[in-house]
Amino acid sequence: MKLTIIAVGSRGDVQPIVALGRGLFDAGYAVRIVTLESFEPMVRGQGLEFFPVEGDAQALTNEMMLAGMKGNGLNLLSMYRGIMQTFGAITKSYQEAFAADALRDSDAILSQLPGGFYGYDLAEHLHVPYTALSVIPQEATAAYPLSLLPIQFSLGRWYNRLTYALGQQLAWHPFRKSINQFRQELGLPRASFWWGNIRRMAREGTPVIQGFSENVISTQPEWRDHVHTTGYWTLDEPDWQPSEALLKFLEAGNPPVFIGFGSMPVPDPRSTTTLILEALRRSGKRGILHAGWAKLGAPALPDTVFLLDYAPYAWLFPRTAAIIHHGGSGTTGFALRSGVPSTVVPFTADQPFWGKRTHELGAGPAPVPFSKLTVENLAHAIQIMSEDTEMQQRAANLRDRMAAENGVTRAVEVVRRYLELYS
Repeated sequence: MKLTIIAVGSRGDVQPIVALGRGLFDAGYAVRIVTLESFEPMVRGQGLEFFPVEGDAQALTNEMMLAGMKGNGLNLLSMYRGIMQTFGAITKSYQEAFAADALRDSDAILSQLPGGFYGYDLAEHLHVPYTALSVIPQEATAAYPLSLLPIQFSLGRWYNRLTYALGQQLAWHPFRKSINQFRQELGLPRASFWWGNIRRMAREGTPVIQGFSENVISTQPEWRDHVHTTGYWTLDEPDWQPSEALLKFLEAGNPPVFIGFGSMPVPDPRSTTTLILEALRRSGKRGILHAGWAKLGAPALPDTVFLLDYAPYAWLFPRTAAIIHHGGSGTTGFALRSGVPSTVVPFTADQPFWGKRTHELGAGPAPVPFSKLTVENLAHAIQIMSEDTEMQQRAANLRDRMAAENGVTRAVEVVRRYLELYS
C-alpha cells in the first residue's frame, strides 16, 4: 500500500513524522512524505519518497518567532499573528502541493496538520482512509486547557473545554477560504462555515494517533477509543558517531549542563550567549551550548563550555547533569526519557504546556519563559537541578517507567489495524 504522510512546521514537528514514516516503511508499506522543501535530505535519508511543499522551514520559523516576539511570544495574539504571517501565509503552496496528480496513487492519507486541513479533503476525494497524527495533545478534555495556549492556567473544567473550541475556531477560519477552494477543485461540497471538517471527523471517529507518552499525558475519560497514545516517535541514527572533541570534553570532568533552544531563533544571539555563560560561571558548572537555529556561541568560549553543532539527544542527554531547552514536544520527550532533570525555557505555542508538565511531573523546576530569562533565574534553575536529589530521583523513575515504550512500533500497529478494517 502507498501511504502519503503530510507534515508541515519546524524540525520538531516534522522529524517525529519522518520517524513514524520510517517505521511504516520497515513494516512493508510504501511511504511518501509531503513536507517543506528544506526537509528533503531528512526524508530521503530515511529511504522515503519525498514530495515538496514550497517553503523554507527555518526562514518561516525565524519570521514567525520574530513577529510573535514583538508583542512577547507568550501572548496569544502575538503568537497567532506570527503564525498567520508565516505558515498561514503559504496556503497557495499547500493547495498546489496537495492538488498534485502525483498524490493520486495514495492508498491512505495520514496528516499532522490540525483539523484535517487538506489531508482529510484529499482522502475524501480519493475515497481512501484518513488518520490524524499529533505530537501534542489536541483532543478536548476538561482536565487541562489546550496545549497551544501560551499562558497555561485554568479557570476550571468548563474553561478548559472552552479553550479547545476557541483553538479550533482560531485554526479554521484563516484557512477556510483556501480549503474550500481546494475542495471545489476536487469536486467536493464546501466544508462547514463554522467548524470545517473538525466536528465531522469527531462524529465519524476518525483515528487519532498521538506521538507522546502515557506516562507524561495520560488518556482522558472524554477520549473515545479512536484516540491512541503510543509513545514518542524517534529516529534511530545508527551511523552517527560523536566527534573526538565532544568525547574528550565529556570525559574531562563532571557531566555538563546542556543548554539549547532547538529550532527557536533569538533576537540577539550574542547577548543570549553572554547571559548563558555567566549563569554557568555563577553556578560553577561545565556546559554544552547547542548553537541551533538560535545561533548561540561566541568566538572565544571558556574551556568549561563546548559549542555543539549536532548530537542525537537520545545519546547526549543521559550524559549530562541537567538539561535546559525550549520545550518543543520532541525535545521534551528526549529530556524526560533521559532520567536527567530539565528546565524548559518556553518561547511560544505548546512550549509553556510542556514546561508546566515537566514541573508537575517533578522532573524539573518551574519553567522560565525566554522573555523573562536572566542570569539569576537561569543560574538558580541550574542549582536546583544539580542539588535537589529528590528531583533527580523522580526524573530517573520517570525514565524507568518510559523505558519499555516503543512509540513507532505501537503507532505502526494502530495504522495496520485501521487499514485492515478499511480494506
